Amino acid sequence: MSQPGMKLDSSLDKVPLFTVGWQLSQLPTEAKCLRRESKEPAMNPFQKNESKETLFSPVSTEEVPPRPPSLPKKPPPKICGSNYPLSIAFIVVNEFCERFSYYGMKAVLTLYFLYFLHWNADTSTSVYHAFSSLCYFTPILGATIADSWLGRFKTIVYLSLVYVLGHVIKSLGALPILGGQMVHTVLSLIGLSLIALGTGGIKPCVAAFGGDQFEEKHAEERSRYFSVFYLAINAGSLISTFITPMLRGDVQCFGEDCYALAFGVPGLLMVIALVVFLMGSKIYRKPPPEGNIATQVVKCIRFAISNRFKNRSGDLPKQQHWLDWAAEKYPKQLIMDVKALTRILFLYIPLPMFWALLDQQGSRWTLQATRMNGNLGSFVLQPDQMQVLNPFLVLIFIPLFDLVIYRLISKCGIKFSSLRKMAVGMILACLAFAVAAVVEIKINEMAPPQPGPQEIFLQVLNLADDEVKVTVLGDENNSLLVESIKSFQKMPHYSKLHLKTKSQDFHFNLKYHNLSVYTKHSVEERNWYSLIIRESGKSISSMMVKDAENKPQTSHKAGTTAVRFVNTLHKEVNISLGADISLSVGEDYGVSAYRTVQRGEYPAMRCQTKDKDFSLNLGLLDFGAAYLFVIANRTNQGPQAWKMEDIPANKMSVAWQLPQYALVTAGEVMFSVTGLEFSYSQAPSSMKSVLQAAWLLTVAVGNIIVLVVAQFGGLVQWAEFILFSCLLLVVCLIFSVMGYYYVPLKPEDIQGPADKQIPHTQGNMINLETKKTRL
Repeated sequence: MSQPGMKLDSSLDKVPLFTVGWQLSQLPTEAKCLRRESKEPAMNPFQKNESKETLFSPVSTEEVPPRPPSLPKKPPPKICGSNYPLSIAFIVVNEFCERFSYYGMKAVLTLYFLYFLHWNADTSTSVYHAFSSLCYFTPILGATIADSWLGRFKTIVYLSLVYVLGHVIKSLGALPILGGQMVHTVLSLIGLSLIALGTGGIKPCVAAFGGDQFEEKHAEERSRYFSVFYLAINAGSLISTFITPMLRGDVQCFGEDCYALAFGVPGLLMVIALVVFLMGSKIYRKPPPEGNIATQVVKCIRFAISNRFKNRSGDLPKQQHWLDWAAEKYPKQLIMDVKALTRILFLYIPLPMFWALLDQQGSRWTLQATRMNGNLGSFVLQPDQMQVLNPFLVLIFIPLFDLVIYRLISKCGIKFSSLRKMAVGMILACLAFAVAAVVEIKINEMAPPQPGPQEIFLQVLNLADDEVKVTVLGDENNSLLVESIKSFQKMPHYSKLHLKTKSQDFHFNLKYHNLSVYTKHSVEERNWYSLIIRESGKSISSMMVKDAENKPQTSHKAGTTAVRFVNTLHKEVNISLGADISLSVGEDYGVSAYRTVQRGEYPAMRCQTKDKDFSLNLGLLDFGAAYLFVIANRTNQGPQAWKMEDIPANKMSVAWQLPQYALVTAGEVMFSVTGLEFSYSQAPSSMKSVLQAAWLLTVAVGNIIVLVVAQFGGLVQWAEFILFSCLLLVVCLIFSVMGYYYVPLKPEDIQGPADKQIPHTQGNMINLETKKTRL
């Protein structure tokens, strides 16, 4: 592409094309940070024009004045005799551990809300996106603290301590033995708030601090350092997103999924990150804080607006542009740069909707995966492990698009501009959510029906030694089954019964041999019940057992299955379901509550009574199913388990999510990477830090959109997916119209006079700017 800052330096041709995939793959946040380090370093255009009358002296965090005398003149130690400072090794390891910490914790966050704190899906989604949004607001605070007060080193250290404290509190909130649900909720929210402050606060500082370690003459090494830096980011993300769901699901703590371990390991990695960072303290180059250009931009805009309204009388001549009203206080070059900035910010207005869709991979799409079958043959995938597809596919798609797709389009004579690429990226995200809606509809078709108002679902378990005919007395409900229910007959499904009120008494007639037994049971609407018929001497009796309050949610717990037992023996039975899972079932038709266990084969479960030990073969317990086991001694082979499937297993494979992940990731590559390239090519050097902040804010606003829709939309899931898809399509049309009338700036229009006077070797980052090296 012809815009400045978008061509690869010839000396880096063998590196950047693939490493760009590493650099911009995982998050737009990191991409912003490093692109800022690469592009922003150009000398501030206002520095040369400073005068006594100038009331504003703009400075940037990446400005490159001569080093203060206090800095050591001795060259920093190098890595193995190369031109790479030894200090960057500590920074890269720190970034790997920090990204492992953040993404590892976030990977299991939605399921933690749903299954540990027992929030509903909408609340879990809302809090997840509120946390994500806060993580993109706090970088502005971190950058301000670093640039105007503490400097980058101290900011990273202090906010990392806050980060570690947040992880500790978050892990404590996941311990079942520590208080009740209110305590867990409070600790979780406090921990997440501190984590958001820590991760967001250090986000704009770490990459820039790494760039500070290089001498001015080693610009090429600095470029390659950023490639390694992004490799660390994506390596941490990939590994943690794959490992932490395994720590959650494969390890049992206190008889449940081990969320405390899944949060504790990322917390430990953050401690390691801080320790490693401090180990390099004595060899770091630590430039002092130099001021924040974003503050001056806000002041300039505010002054222009206020001055415009003060002079509405018409006594003064009209200005060509509303920002020209700031000319009496701020230099012309600043006003020109702010004008260029506002042109790009105008194009940013539609962008949050794209992030609203992209960031739902960790919330709505993960919840969708919990209702699918994760068995892929030789490997069983946890629902929250599906998120690893995004960074993995990004690493494949970026070189694929750069080397193949874009070149083929160019050879066909099609002008595929940056704004067109972004629009196509939006369309791909629309298609991804349309596919997600189709998958959701298919899941709903395979799922068991839900009882509505004034309805219940009832199944009959005949544990007597002969068949029984069950009839519900009343006008609306006829016989449950046309044929009699045989002894230990497996019911094909639940039967729906209609109620006249929200709760009522049902009268049943049970015909057994030559006996007619009448019984009465109370039920409430929207519930599942099991009518258990048992022997009582020469007659029979019945008992009504209320099944789980929300059986589908209980049985579809992420990567697990649910079991319960009915004990027909005359002695209490203790059943061991695993290392930390056991339950007791009372004698004489005692019924246990549902317990969740991991999916798998259970050929010999150890059971105990007061005077006897025996084992039960439970067979395969599949994803999302709910099973009932009746412990009975009907043969001379000892007690055995009679198995019934209350809720069928998830039938739809989680592999059906692959198309939607592929589409949204392709959209991300075309939208995010291209958007950053375009923005940086169109913004003046002095405005790149402000542009980074604005890009972060679009991500934050996108997460707020999801929060609002999830909390107040009230739509079924497939309809919500369609809504987001349609909204983004409308936004894409608006963005296309805006892009059609946008006139790209030429390099000579972007560079101010001061830019052209900068020597080629001056400043800490000048080489990256003048050579137009793209990271």
